[in-house]
Amino acid sequence: MGFPGTWMTQSESVVYRVVPKCACSTIGQIMYYSDHGAFFDGDIHDATSGMHKWAIEASQPRIEKAAKERKIFTFTCVRNPYARILSSFFDKICGIQRNGKRYRGNLVPLLVQKYGIEIGGEDGKQEFDQIQSFRRFLLFARDTIRFRKPMEPDIHWSAMSGHISTFIVNGGRYNHIFYTEKFDEGMDVVLKKMKAKHPIDLTSIPRFNESEGHGPKRSHPVSAYFDDLSRHLVWEIYKRDFQLFKYDFDNPDNKMPVGEVDLAEVHAKLGD
Repeated sequence: MGFPGTWMTQSESVVYRVVPKCACSTIGQIMYYSDHGAFFDGDIHDATSGMHKWAIEASQPRIEKAAKERKIFTFTCVRNPYARILSSFFDKICGIQRNGKRYRGNLVPLLVQKYGIEIGGEDGKQEFDQIQSFRRFLLFARDTIRFRKPMEPDIHWSAMSGHISTFIVNGGRYNHIFYTEKFDEGMDVVLKKMKAKHPIDLTSIPRFNESEGHGPKRSHPVSAYFDDLSRHLVWEIYKRDFQLFKYDFDNPDNKMPVGEVDLAEVHAKLGD
C-alpha cells in the first residue's frame, strides 16, 4: 500500500501526511515556498514537480525511505469533524469545482435522485434548504463509509483517523499533529524544525483555500445542521476522530479542541 497522500519537500526537510479539508492547500504551499521562495502558481494539488508526492512514481522511493527511517520531521493536521463534514458538503456537493464542473461527474445527480438533496441550482447559488439537504448528505456519507454503498467513501469525508493511520500501519511515525483551528501555533512548530531555505512569516502568508467560493455560504450556526439523528451519524462515522484528536462532540458550535493530541495514543490506536 505504501504511503498514499504523503508529500515531502524537495529538500527533504519535512514529511506531511495530507488530510483533506484540513488546511492542506495552505500547508502544501508553505512547503513549496520553503524550497523555492515562491508559491506554486495554481492549486498545489495539481503540482507535479517541485515537491515529492506519493502520487508521483519517481517520488515514492524517497518518501518510503524517509517514512521508514523516521529521521525527517513528520507531521499532519486535523480539524473539527463537525466543521469538516459541513465544509465537504458545501464545497464538493453544492459547489462548482475549479474545472467548471460538478465534483466527480455523476455523484451529485446520484445524490439528487437517491437522497433527495437540493444543491442550489445549476450554479450552486440559488436558495435552498441547507439543513435538510445537509442531513440527507450525511446519511449518504454514512452509507458510503459503513456499507460502501452506493459508492466507496470519498477522501473528503472519510474519517481523519483513517487517513492518518495508513502512514503508521506502513511503518511511519508522526512527530507532530496540530489543529487547523490553531494553525499558526501548530505550523510554527513545523517551520522551526524544517529550517526552510526561504523563511516564512505565517502572519503574512495568504490562506490558500481551494474550496473558497465554490459553493454557497453556510447560512446557520454549525449546531443548526445537527439534530439528534445527525449527531448519532456523526458519532458513528467520526467517533475515533473526536476521541483521538480531543474535539468536543457535545457542543457542535465549539470548534476548538478540548485537549491536546497524545501522539503515543494515536500511534497505539491507529497502528493495528
